[in-house]
Amino acid sequence: MFARAPVAGQAKTRLQGLLGAAGAASLQAKLIRHTLDTLAQQSDRPVELWCAPDHLHPVFACCAADYSVSLRQQFGDDLGERMANAFAQTLAGCQWAIVVGTDCPELSLEDITAAAEWLSGGADAVLGPAEDGGYYLIGLRRTAATLFRAIPWGTSGVLDTTRDRLRTLRWHWQELRLLRDLDRPEDWRHFEDWVAQLHG
Repeated sequence: MFARAPVAGQAKTRLQGLLGAAGAASLQAKLIRHTLDTLAQQSDRPVELWCAPDHLHPVFACCAADYSVSLRQQFGDDLGERMANAFAQTLAGCQWAIVVGTDCPELSLEDITAAAEWLSGGADAVLGPAEDGGYYLIGLRRTAATLFRAIPWGTSGVLDTTRDRLRTLRWHWQELRLLRDLDRPEDWRHFEDWVAQLHG
C-alpha cells in the first residue's frame, strides 16, 4: 500500500480549496486507515505500508501498531520511479505483488482477491481502472521500467498509456471493475456522506 503522510498543505492538494489544508490532511488520514481496514480482511498475505515522504509521521507509527504492517519508505524522483523501485524490491522475494493507493474508498476485499487469483493463475499484470483515467491498483508478476517511466501522472492519460506499454511488452493482463477515486471536488460531492461516517 502506497500512502502519503497526512501533512497539512501536502496531502489531497486538489481538495484543499474545498476542505482547507487541515481538512484535506484529515481526510487523507481517514483514507489511510480505511484502506488498511480493507487489506486487513485478508490474513494470508503480508501487507507493507510504503510511506512518503518518509515513515516518521505519527499516523504511520499508529498504523504499524494497529494493523501489524511493516513500514517501508518510498524512494525515487516521481511516483513511477517509486512504484518501480517498490516492485523491484518486493518481486525479488515474491512471485507477484500488488500496489494500491489510498484514493479509492470503494476498493474491496473482493477486488484484492480477484487480482491475487489472476496473478496466481499466470497473468503478467492486473489493473484496477479508475474513472478519472488513472488506476487504483496494479499487480505484477514481473516488472519493466517502461511501465512507469514518463507516465503523465495525475492526468486522464495514465491508464491508457499503461495499457499501451503492456501491449508493447506483449504481456497478458486482466482488469478489475471501474471505480471512482476521491481526489477532486466533484469526487468529494460523490463521497461526502460516506466520509462523514468514517472515524479516525
